[in-house]
Amino acid sequence: MEQADSLRAAVEQTTGLAVASMSVVHGGDVAAAFEVTLVDGRRLFAKTHPQPPAGFFRTEARGLEWLSDAGIVRCAHVLVYSDGDRGGPAFLVLDWIERGHSDAHTDERFGRELAGLHDAGAPCFGREDGATTGSRRLPNDPHDTWSAFYADCRLLPLARLATDAAALSQGAIVALERVAASLQRFEDDEAPARLHGDLWAGNRLVDAAGESWLIDPAAHGGHREFDLAMMRLFGGFSAACFSAYHDHHPLAEGWEDRVQLHQIAPLVVHAIKFGGGYVDAATRAISSY
Repeated sequence: MEQADSLRAAVEQTTGLAVASMSVVHGGDVAAAFEVTLVDGRRLFAKTHPQPPAGFFRTEARGLEWLSDAGIVRCAHVLVYSDGDRGGPAFLVLDWIERGHSDAHTDERFGRELAGLHDAGAPCFGREDGATTGSRRLPNDPHDTWSAFYADCRLLPLARLATDAAALSQGAIVALERVAASLQRFEDDEAPARLHGDLWAGNRLVDAAGESWLIDPAAHGGHREFDLAMMRLFGGFSAACFSAYHDHHPLAEGWEDRVQLHQIAPLVVHAIKFGGGYVDAATRAISSY
């Protein structure tokens, strides 16, 4: 209740309008989220966190703005954010996206848009500001090569986190470290792509016009196969989406053999967070390489 009251006050101060109503939006596992209706009828999406890590909402807001800057894929529009470092609550306020249903060409359009977003590129593998992303605050220090970035900022930190949480067997952790040490064999000459970074179906909203919007990014420069592997991991994207992507910018030969390689990171994250079947899935993916 205190969180909601503080968020209400912050929204009213930001917009200069009274809040007519607030209702809880379910689905997140980190922040508390709300649908906010102002007295003029405008609807907003707002979320807050009682004790966010440093730069928590700033990183998300800047990620959305960076993806939006490409001018290709619609991204939730950031109105205001605060990490509570100047007093008051930590919060992020976005324009509301009215959900709708996919039409016959929604996924095809999104496939083309995603390829264009990736092609917009990034200045490095990682982030220039080095800001951590994701619920496990994974590092994004700038790197010149994908293999070094994926090892230093994904697989090795996750091996340490999995060790601390006893989420994987010691054998799987040793194997994960070996994969990290041998990534150069998969290195190619692709420039860093502009990635969403956490592209499961729940982070792509379809609006009332059948258009796709991106939310909740873990944005960074990375290998474009990573976003596509994440999309395949949990489903929710049709064959037409991947076909349209391929038509716009085909993946390099042998990409099918690297899907699980890119899925190792999200699978280990889920094994740490949720355990269960993700432990076996992560172990199988690691053992494949």
